[in-house]
Amino acid sequence: ATLHGADLSSADLSGANLTHAFITDANLTSADLTGADLTRADLSRGADLSGANLARADLTDANLIDAILQGANLTGANLTGANLTGANFVGVRCNAATRWPAGFTPPTCLP
Repeated sequence: ATLHGADLSSADLSGANLTHAFITDANLTSADLTGADLTRADLSRGADLSGANLARADLTDANLIDAILQGANLTGANLTGANLTGANFVGVRCNAATRWPAGFTPPTCLP
């Protein structure tokens, strides 16, 4: 799927299969991506996931360069192998089940 620049704010994408999707420069503020498969998705170039619910989402090998994840819910999300260079994690929620890329220092998370 190519969703470059799409306005998906507050969209219900829970459980969606977005494997290999191009979601660059998209507005996903407050979107529900609970349990979504975003394996190898491209969410770079300022994709705005502020306040998005990514609980239990699979972001394995996703490209999140410069993504905005401010206030996002990453509890139980799998970010193994994801490129998080320049991503904004201010106020993000995560827990012990959140999986981060090897060598990445996780942000301070809210419960």
